[in-house]
Amino acid sequence: MNVNLGSDTRGQPTAKVGIRNKFLAKLWSQRYLQVMALLGVAWMILFNYIPMYGITLAFKEYIGVGSPADAPWAGWTHFQAIWDDERMGEVVRNTLGISLLKLIIGFPLPILFALFLNELRSLKFNRVVQTISYLPHFLSWVILGGILTAWLSDVGILNDILRGLHFIDEPISYLAEPRYFWTIAIGSDIWKEFGWNAIIYIAAIASISPELYEAATIDGAGRFQKMFYVTLPSIRGTISILFILAVSALLNSNFDQILILKNQVNESMSNVVDTYVYEIGIRQGRFSYSTAVGLVKAFIALFLLLFANSVTKRMNQSSLF
Repeated sequence: MNVNLGSDTRGQPTAKVGIRNKFLAKLWSQRYLQVMALLGVAWMILFNYIPMYGITLAFKEYIGVGSPADAPWAGWTHFQAIWDDERMGEVVRNTLGISLLKLIIGFPLPILFALFLNELRSLKFNRVVQTISYLPHFLSWVILGGILTAWLSDVGILNDILRGLHFIDEPISYLAEPRYFWTIAIGSDIWKEFGWNAIIYIAAIASISPELYEAATIDGAGRFQKMFYVTLPSIRGTISILFILAVSALLNSNFDQILILKNQVNESMSNVVDTYVYEIGIRQGRFSYSTAVGLVKAFIALFLLLFANSVTKRMNQSSLF
């Protein structure tokens, strides 16, 4: 294709004018999409980038009075206070303990559920099971927390069942026993989210070419062999990406859930980083210290993201970047 590099009557190169006109014409033809995109960019700048100015509070001594810009600088004082904080060891232990167990137990379950759901031959039954499984996702933790509190009280349905089966002699108030908290937090989170998390895997399985299954059938593969040698390898990229995101979120222990279920009695096993930041930052007014804790958490999450991305890239040749 030959481009005329001559000049028009105004002395401006015609090639540049043509490219600019094509760009403006294309921009105008996509004006509605561009407006939608610009609204998303504006939302991101407003709620994700402008608030990042608050990071400076981690290096200042701000007590909630006046402008943060006028607060005196404190240097690394708050970061040193994190290291010297006696409660930080307990908080980190609870956070990592709950999050790691959720990852180990809760991450494979949606994959297995999607695999077995794909093997159901009745489309109607498949839809019923899938709908029932992700229905709890649409209930807030405020509602589910109230349900769990009623079920797990000393006069709740769980005690009635266990006493009826003669597993226990006296009723137990489970949320008042710290040793049960991790089990309750992990079990309730998996119950609420595993069906919803399986939707991504179900969508990935639906995109697999039927010819692969037909070829496996010709080779004599059974259902489980197809599952492990056709389905799983085909959704490996999806599993890798979701695993990277799950690892990077290890320090997030589901703030809503923990805040609803924790109390003063089980606090030794329920106090995690997010609730600790809320307590010291909002209730106690230590804004600078809580900002420093949040900043350290963000850097650790970034390291976990890069580490998980590197590992999955070497093992599966699949990564976020």
